[in-house]
Amino acid sequence: MPVSTREGLKEYALKKLGAPVVEINVDDGQLEDRIDEALEYFTVYHWDGTERVYVSHQVQNADIQNKYIPVSDNIYGVNRVFAIFAGSSTSKNIFDLQYQLRLNDLYDLTSTSIVYYTTVMNHLQLLDTILNGKPLYRFNRLTNRLNIDIKWGTAVKANDYIIYDGYRSINPNTFTKIWDDQWLKKYTTALFKVQWGTNLKKFSGLELPGGVTLDGDKLYAEGIEEKTKLEEELSGKNAPLEFMVG
Repeated sequence: MPVSTREGLKEYALKKLGAPVVEINVDDGQLEDRIDEALEYFTVYHWDGTERVYVSHQVQNADIQNKYIPVSDNIYGVNRVFAIFAGSSTSKNIFDLQYQLRLNDLYDLTSTSIVYYTTVMNHLQLLDTILNGKPLYRFNRLTNRLNIDIKWGTAVKANDYIIYDGYRSINPNTFTKIWDDQWLKKYTTALFKVQWGTNLKKFSGLELPGGVTLDGDKLYAEGIEEKTKLEEELSGKNAPLEFMVG
C-alpha cells in the first residue's frame, strides 16, 4: 500500500525493522527527529526534493530601510536576481523602442523576417549588460534575507517589484507522493536502525532470558552501512544544488 502520510512512513520503516513481531527500542520523539533528518537530506540532495521557481516581491518601505527583502523558509537557494520592474505601470508608449520596432518591422509576421528585430534586441541586451550590469546579491538561508547591492530608494522604490530565481523545497504535506519515495523510505529505515543500534549499544553482550543476546553494535554498523550507501547513491547520480557547493 502506498505511503501518503508522515505517520505512514514511520509505520513502514518500523515494519521493515521487524515491528510488531520485534520490539523496536526507540522513543517516538527519536523517530520524529530521524524523519526530520531524512526530509532535510532529501530536500538538499535529492533531485526531487526541490523545484525551481521565480518569485516576485513587491518592495515595501521597510525593505528600503533594511536594504534587503525577506525570503520564506522554504527557499533553499537563489540563483540570480532579475531586473527591477516599476510597480506603477508596465504598458508601452508609442515612443518606446520595442514598440517602434514591432510597429515598423513586425506588422506582418507572414511576410516579414524577425531576424533584424532579434539582432537589434540582442545588441540592446548586450549594451544593457555592459553598461548597467546585473544586480549583485547575497543570500544566506539561515537569515532568510536576500541582500541586493543597489541604491535603495533610487534604483528601487516602494511598490516596485523584484523578481529572483531560486529553488523551493517541496512541501510533503501538499505533495504527499514524497512520503512514498523509495529512496526516502529506505533512508528513513536506515536512520531508525542507526538510532535503534545506538540505544542498544550500552546493553551489548547482555544475555536475556531464553539465551537471547543483545547486539546493538551490529545493528548500529548495519544502519550506518545502509545509510552511507544511500547517500552515495544520490551523490553518484545527482550533484548537490549549485548554491550548496562551497
